[in-house]
Amino acid sequence: MENRFGKFGGQYVPETLMEALHQLENAYEEIRDDLDFINQYKSMLKKYAGRPTPLYYAENLSKVLDCGKIYIKREDLNHTGSHKLNNVMGQILLARRMGKDKVIAETGAGQHGVATATVAAMFNMECTVFMGEEDVKRQSLNVYKMKLLGAKVVPVKSGSRTLKDATNEAIRFWVENVDTHYYLIGSVVGPHPYPTMVRDFQRIIGDEAKEQIMEAEGKLPDRIVACIGGGSNAMGIFFPFVKDGVELIGVEASGLGIGTNYHAAAINKGSTGVIHGMMTYMIQDEFGQIGEVHSISAGLDYPGIGPEHSYFYETGRCEYSHASDDEAIEGFKILSEKEGIIPALESSHAVGYILREHKKFNKDDITIINLSGRGDKDMNTIMKYINVEGENE
Repeated sequence: MENRFGKFGGQYVPETLMEALHQLENAYEEIRDDLDFINQYKSMLKKYAGRPTPLYYAENLSKVLDCGKIYIKREDLNHTGSHKLNNVMGQILLARRMGKDKVIAETGAGQHGVATATVAAMFNMECTVFMGEEDVKRQSLNVYKMKLLGAKVVPVKSGSRTLKDATNEAIRFWVENVDTHYYLIGSVVGPHPYPTMVRDFQRIIGDEAKEQIMEAEGKLPDRIVACIGGGSNAMGIFFPFVKDGVELIGVEASGLGIGTNYHAAAINKGSTGVIHGMMTYMIQDEFGQIGEVHSISAGLDYPGIGPEHSYFYETGRCEYSHASDDEAIEGFKILSEKEGIIPALESSHAVGYILREHKKFNKDDITIINLSGRGDKDMNTIMKYINVEGENE
């Protein structure tokens, strides 16, 4: 298995973790073509997660924007409320195959933490989730869910107290407990083989979407749009279309503005460096130190991006744009008001991009938005920005 995408990827980790990564790579190689494992994985996603998720024609939004047909891949309807369970189910089945009964994870928005705690509970596994103290506050509902599911949530108080710092702490813990714990990374990031493995577990999104759009329209879409932090939901829907003539657009978080220092646009404003065991595009200062980032959405508040995305950027296969906090809020509002779908703030960035750029689309275009999660978890944040009128008297 290749451990790089062009120059990106690799294994930039302490020597103490190399044996664990080799074991993981070997174990994953064994199950990639193992029909028993694949059938068990797909069966669990069907019977437990509720797949396939629908591809929904957003007729009202399409009429309002008048830019062709907009379809929404409803990962928000996946069990636990996001795409994260697709990857967690695969990795926990792999961990069990490797004889591990203790898992650790990092989380920002909490959706990966909830998914990990959920599947760990089902398989009676010990679960520890690292989460930045700032994210613990703004995602208190998901913290409660994780604890209810039996997981131990460890607030991380270092640095910016967000996803970057939670990942740092999870890696430190893994170094000290590598023989007994399985590290379940939540996105297409980290040292090889994680980016490839997570992509493969998430590609079910794109495989389903391709079949569904062919059934609905008899042809492939003109473009697919997805938000990007680490980038697993985007890679999941993009990858099955990579060899097709479909425009693939990843939307990073430009925070308070792409021209400010308060954003999380690793590709649009970053440069090549090493972060969390991989070489990729990242936000860094002139000394190569990881920079501080900002996004209204905890899940996009990350200074790096998956190495395969960096490869697709440099080869020109995918376009990487951005949406600000304000644009995400507008995306959140219009999808809620026009379609009765309350999206996660992460996914709202993809909708916000459509709102800004839709006039460039042709009138007969077909666009798919990957709705990576639902917005329940973001209500506390949203209430600070949106005043809902029309209260009952």
